[in-house]
Amino acid sequence: MSQLHKYGCTCCAEILAGGFAPLAAPDRRRVLRAAGGIGLLAVLQPFGAIAATGHYEAMLLGCIDPRLQEPVASWTAAQGLTGKYSQFLFAGAAIGVVAPAFKDWHKTFWDNLAATIQLHNIKKVIAINHRDCGAAKIAYGDAAVANETETHRAALADFRKQVNEKQSKLEVVTGLMALDGKLEPLG
Repeated sequence: MSQLHKYGCTCCAEILAGGFAPLAAPDRRRVLRAAGGIGLLAVLQPFGAIAATGHYEAMLLGCIDPRLQEPVASWTAAQGLTGKYSQFLFAGAAIGVVAPAFKDWHKTFWDNLAATIQLHNIKKVIAINHRDCGAAKIAYGDAAVANETETHRAALADFRKQVNEKQSKLEVVTGLMALDGKLEPLG
């Protein structure tokens, strides 16, 4: 019996139970199932240590804007956070959590944050708003565009205040990201 199978992996249980012999011609379904299980194991292996403990460093609150997915991922990688944070995406990021225009979303965020604290033992929440944000215009109108930095500064400050009131043990990091990925601490 090989090292892989002596621990009874579930991906190969059917093959082993069926008496799979190396010289026998296995059916295609069994081979594909075994290959899929081994492939999944290989993909998940780098995350095994973190997933096993349930401890992550942070929750990242970001925007749904596709232009920001790569810059935010690059920023988190530069911070050494890859594989160490959970993620929650809302239109407008912190604006979606605090703006009255999105009031129906607020409870969803706070419930999710509470679950993330319970499940992943996070110690920090990071909110990254971004420039040229359509949700800011929806929430605050044309004034948001005219006073972009101040609009985000106020929303991020409100977000920080609410986190401190509702989850006082969390460290709060807030910033405004340019479309080129540069993050300005703000709020």
